[in-house]
Amino acid sequence: MISIIITAFKEPKTIGKAIESILKQKTNIKYELLVFAPDKETLNAAKKIKDKKLKIYQDEGKGKPSALNIAFKKAKGNILILTDGDVYISDNSINEIIKPFKDKKIGAVSGRPMSLNPRNNMLGYFSHLLTDEGAHETRLKLNKENKYLICSGYLMAIRNKIIKQIPEVSLADDAVISNLIYLKNYKIKYTPEAKVYVKFPTTLRDWIKQKRRSAGGYSQMKKIIKSKDEMRSFIKESKEVLRALKYPKTIKEIYWTLILIILRLYLWLDIFINIKLRKQSFSKIWNRIESTK
Repeated sequence: MISIIITAFKEPKTIGKAIESILKQKTNIKYELLVFAPDKETLNAAKKIKDKKLKIYQDEGKGKPSALNIAFKKAKGNILILTDGDVYISDNSINEIIKPFKDKKIGAVSGRPMSLNPRNNMLGYFSHLLTDEGAHETRLKLNKENKYLICSGYLMAIRNKIIKQIPEVSLADDAVISNLIYLKNYKIKYTPEAKVYVKFPTTLRDWIKQKRRSAGGYSQMKKIIKSKDEMRSFIKESKEVLRALKYPKTIKEIYWTLILIILRLYLWLDIFINIKLRKQSFSKIWNRIESTK
């Protein structure tokens, strides 16, 4: 049996679609579906869906890492599939993401985020460049070379009991989980056929908040779990500039790409000042991104 875990917070408008995308999967695999949320609005929306496989829990509202720690204790499956309440998965994602676990050396598998944003505006274009040319191509390359890669928190699967909990201050829980599994000498694979559809920020303010949180989380890992392995860093990202410049198809997209490079430079500088030097707390860096809901 496998356990599918959805963590959510103030997502009553999207939690139904997230749950339904799982329940309509054509799979012969026995599974339980666990939903965790601290707010009544999301919990009540989830309870409208009636299915014997669905179990709904109220967490303490301390953040996603804390909710995941509770989920790790309650889940009964040998494999845990982790996803969010504001995304939904493709029709065959469950079957695809568990295939690599036939190899007992595999500890985690990442799905593929797909942007729901239109490409014809700047922030929408950013989402496609970063998911297609950035995350997807990078994971494909690392997967082919059997090298370490970080799973996407939008959709990932892990072998149960490898890790029992993660630090509650984790800004990038997906990176922390991936690192902890890798440090126990398990391999991590990428299955692009397991797709998860994501709405990315539609305002520049939200975009900066989201990217600051995720990139800051990668920087934070070295401190909270003593990890030396990272898929993202300022130096690694700097080496990908030429590849990013090959992605645009129009003059306007070239202009947007140049803006993105400047913004990423600003973000890494901000992370260096506020996280590494000023050591800002989890509560100041973790911000809810309203435009993705």
